[in-house]
Amino acid sequence: MASLQHLCGILGLFLHDPSVNAAPEICEGLSLLQHRGQDACGIVTCGPRGRLYQCKANGMVRDVFTQEAVARLIGGMGIGHVRYPTAGTSNHAEAQPFYVNSPYGITFAHNGNLINTAALLHFMDAVAHRHINTSSDSELLLNIFADHLNETGKFRINEEDIFVAVRGLMVQARGAYACVAMLAGFGIIAFRDPNGIRPLGVARRPIPGGATDWLCASESAAADVGGFVDWEDVRPGEAVILTRCGVSRRQVIPAATFAPDIFEYVYLARPDSVLDGISVYRSRMAMGNALAQEVQRVLTEKQITVDVVIPVPDTSRVAALNLAQTLGLPYREGFVKNRYVGRTFIMPEQQMRKKSVRRKLNAMALEFANKNVLIVDDSIVRGTTSREIIQMAKDVGSKKVIMASCAPPIRYPNVYGIDMPSRAELVAHGRTTEEVAEAIGADLVIFQTLPDLVTSVRQLNPSIERFECSVFDGEYVTGGVDAAYLDHLEGIRSDNMKTKAAVVNGLASAQAAAAVVAVGEAGAAAGASGASSASGGSDGTGTPSSHRHTDGVDDTIGLHNTWKLS
Repeated sequence: MASLQHLCGILGLFLHDPSVNAAPEICEGLSLLQHRGQDACGIVTCGPRGRLYQCKANGMVRDVFTQEAVARLIGGMGIGHVRYPTAGTSNHAEAQPFYVNSPYGITFAHNGNLINTAALLHFMDAVAHRHINTSSDSELLLNIFADHLNETGKFRINEEDIFVAVRGLMVQARGAYACVAMLAGFGIIAFRDPNGIRPLGVARRPIPGGATDWLCASESAAADVGGFVDWEDVRPGEAVILTRCGVSRRQVIPAATFAPDIFEYVYLARPDSVLDGISVYRSRMAMGNALAQEVQRVLTEKQITVDVVIPVPDTSRVAALNLAQTLGLPYREGFVKNRYVGRTFIMPEQQMRKKSVRRKLNAMALEFANKNVLIVDDSIVRGTTSREIIQMAKDVGSKKVIMASCAPPIRYPNVYGIDMPSRAELVAHGRTTEEVAEAIGADLVIFQTLPDLVTSVRQLNPSIERFECSVFDGEYVTGGVDAAYLDHLEGIRSDNMKTKAAVVNGLASAQAAAAVVAVGEAGAAAGASGASSASGGSDGTGTPSSHRHTDGVDDTIGLHNTWKLS
C-alpha cells in the first residue's frame, strides 16, 4: 500500500458490574483497532462517585498501556482511542480522549474530520465562549456537545436531554464523524454522522443472571474477540445511549444520503470485520475477481504474459489470491514482511515512510528472477511504497514488473478523516495511467475501474445505494468542499506542518504528560441511572479565548494523566 495516513479507532465499554474494571478489556479492544492509528492512544474510565481516570500518550497500545498503567484505570465503564493525526499536529496534547469538566464531566473520542471547522471555532469563541486548546476536530466536537448539554441548565439530566444535545451537534457539524462520549456517573453515548461515512457499531454480551455488558467500536472485530454478539451498526444520524438501565437508540436527525467510505473495504478495515452488513474479507475477494477481468483485458491488449502473481503484504493478499485463481496463474509470497516495523502509511513524515519500506519488506529473489511479475496492491497513493517495491523486484532479477491496483487511481484528497495531504503528492493526480507507470518505475500499471470496485462491495449489501468515493471521483457527499477549502486543508495537514514524530515503531514519547490525579467527583447523574450529579466550575467556558490567561495550563486539557507515573 502506498503511503496513506489512516484516521482513528474508537471504543466504548459499559460493564454491568461496576466493581469490575473495564480498562483491561478496553486495552485489548484498542489493540485490535491498532491498524487504524499508531500515533497515539488513550483510555479514560469512570469509577465510583463519578471519578475519572486517564492514561494517554504518543505510542502504540502495547507500549502506553503497561500493566501498572492499566491497573490505575478504575471503573466499570470507559472509552478508548487510537489515533493518527488527520488534521493539525502529532503533538501528544492531541491524544484522545478529550475532557471537559463542565457540564457534568464529559470525555470524548472521535473518528473522522469536519469540513466547517472555521465556522464552528468562531461560534465557540463568539457565542459559546469556550476555549479550544488544540487544532483537533475532536476537541471541537466535544465542546459543541458540551455546549448543547449546558443549555439544559439542569442539575440532573436524562436521556432525552442527551438525544437533544446530539441532535444540536449534528445540525451544527458538517463532515464525517463517528463518536463515543462518556458522561461521568451516567453512561456512554455513541453516534454517527448523517451520511454514515465513518463506521461505528454496538454489540452486547449476555451475563448470567440476565444482565448485559455493552460495547461500541469502529469495527466488529473488536467485539468478536471479547465475546460480544448481535453486532449492529449505528445508523446514520442515530445516537445510542448505554447505561445501567440498558440501551436506548434514537434517530436524532433524518439520515442524509447513506454513503459509507468505500476505502474502509479497500484497505482501512481489518478483513475479519463486518461493516454496514458487508464482510471486508468477502469484499476483497470480489475485488480480486473483478480486477482479474481488467488485468486479462489489458494484458491481452498489450500482448504481455505473466509468470507469477505476488501480493504486497498484507491487505492485498485476499484479492491477489482470487485474481491468480481466476486467471489460472501461480500465486507466490515473494515479499517477506518484518512484523516489527509499523505500516508506512501511519508515519507522519514522507522521508520516514520512504526509508521504512525496505526495512519492512524483503524480496525473495527465487520468486522474481527471470520472470514477468504481476504485483498486486490494494491501492497506489503517493507512489512512494510502489516505487520502492518495484525497484526491489527489479533488483532481484524480474524481467517485467506489472503493478495491479485493487482501487482506481486516487486523484483527489480525502476530507473525511483519511490524511491525503496534498493533491500534488498523489501520484495519479493530473497523470494518465501510462504516466503513473513511468513515475513509479513499472512496465505497466493496471487499475481497477470505479464501477467494478463499487459493484464488488455493494453486491454484498445491495441496500447501500451509494459509497463515499471522493478520492476517486472528486464528488464529496456532504457538499461544501471547493478548491479554497482543499487549499486550506492541504496547508494545515501538510507533512511540514506536523511535529516530527517523537514516537517511531511504538516507542513512547518522552514528552508525554506525567501527572496523576483522578478528576474529582463529576456527576452527570441523571434520572435513568440514579447517579448523583455535581456542576463543577467551567474549564474553558464563560470567557472568550482571547481573554484567557494560560499560566499553568496542562496540555492534557484538564484531566490529569497516569502515563509514566513513577
